[in-house]
This record gives sequence, structure tokens and C-alpha cells, in this order.
Amino acid sequence: MINVAILFARADSFYKTLPGCDVYDIERDARTWPGGCPVVAHPPCRAWGRLSHMANPRPDEKDLARWAVRQVREFGGVLEHPKASRLWADQGLPDPGCVDEFGGFTLPIHQNWFGHRAEKATFLYIVGIERRDVPAFPLVLGEASHVIASSTHRQKRTHPQFRPEVTRPEREHTPPDLARWLVELARRCRVEVAA
Repeated sequence: MINVAILFARADSFYKTLPGCDVYDIERDARTWPGGCPVVAHPPCRAWGRLSHMANPRPDEKDLARWAVRQVREFGGVLEHPKASRLWADQGLPDPGCVDEFGGFTLPIHQNWFGHRAEKATFLYIVGIERRDVPAFPLVLGEASHVIASSTHRQKRTHPQFRPEVTRPEREHTPPDLARWLVELARRCRVEVAA
């Protein structure tokens, strides 16, 4: 079994229960990871998203995502960030349907396909695998039962389109089925490391 490094996981992450996962949470500091295997990277996104003007990130937080991009490009694997993340423009990550000079591509998914209660539109930046070799994943049609907190969804409970918001921990957790799938995807990624 190929080991996979999980970078920027929550302290209570489901990844810690999966075999072959070397998990780096805030206490372990992903920047201390020595390299050498594919990664699944979940760098903090609050400094990159649509609501970044309301966020209060640590001074070094934006650079964590840039560092994670470099790890994915060097060792292969996948980086997960919200669909609206400005990290794509900042780092020259490819639009869906395109491939960059690292062989990387962007796969748009919705996390409710993997069991999240909200749609949670997500971009995955993947390096080290051909698009045709990505593991099969579910596709769920229809609306999710819940929403991520947003002013565009603040409807009265009596409104016919009202859907409740997920909790803050739910917003941050990776659904178990998605975590398993991301680990399988990363295990399939191979990057030629220069000697």
C-alpha cells in the first residue's frame, strides 16, 4: 500500500482512521512534512474565498496554500479548495478542462456527492495521473438538504426554498466517503522526481 500524506487536516480528522495515511494537523504542522509520497492537501481557505474580506486569517495563512500547491506539483496528489477560491488565479492553476505544465488539471466536484449535507462546490487540483485514470466517483442530482452559511441563502423558514445551514464543524469536515476517495486518488498519482 502506498502511503499518502494528509496535509492541513483537522485535529479530529477522519483521515486519522484510514490505514496508510500520515496525517498532519495543526499540532503537527504540515510544513514539517519531509516529502516523499503523494499528498491530499486541505490548506486553509478563509483567506482565499469569497468572504475573505470578513475573515481573520493568521499572517502566514495564505502562504500555506501556496506551499501546498508546490507539494502537489513535486510529489503528486490532490489539493482541495472551494470552487470560488482565488488560489487558482494566484498560482496559475488550470481551469477545468485544461492541463498545466506540471500535468495538473482541475476537477470540479460537489461534496454532497460524497455524503456532505450541503452542496459545497469544490475544485480539486490534481497532479500525477491522467484524467481517464481518476477513480470513479458518484454523481448526485438534485439539491442538497442543507446550505453553507451565506447571505444568499438567508430565507425565512417558511419560504418554500428554505434549507437549513450546516454547522461550522460540518463546513470544515471532509465527508468520510470523500476522504477515502481522495486517498485512493492520491495513491494513483505518480510524479517523476528529479534525481
